[in-house]
Amino acid sequence: MIGEELAGQTPSARSGWYHPAVSPDEVKRARTALQCTTRELAAALGVDAATISGWERGELFPTKKHVEALEKLVAAGPAAVPKKAKGADPLDALHDPDVWTLVRKLLAHPKLRAEIARIAEKYDDP
Repeated sequence: MIGEELAGQTPSARSGWYHPAVSPDEVKRARTALQCTTRELAAALGVDAATISGWERGELFPTKKHVEALEKLVAAGPAAVPKKAKGADPLDALHDPDVWTLVRKLLAHPKLRAEIARIAEKYDDP
């Protein structure tokens, strides 16, 4: 369990230092076990990617709610974290001169544009 070795520790009355329930290394290990990026984990937990980075650097510490959510994700495995599709960025096609030829034709011919719009309805927007 995440934070098991640190469970029950409280701030020292004399020194004022505090060990969080979940260490930065444990957050990093959990994210690695989930095979996800900082952004993907952040989205799954409903926090900003900067928050996850802060947890991993030890600058911030997750609340009990987030620790419990992280534990559930780890228990469920990597499939529990929605992953962003990897691959070519569709906008890379803008570098292709043939794409611009098609765009010019679409702009010049309203009938062609209407036909393409009808066909395009069957496809998801990337």
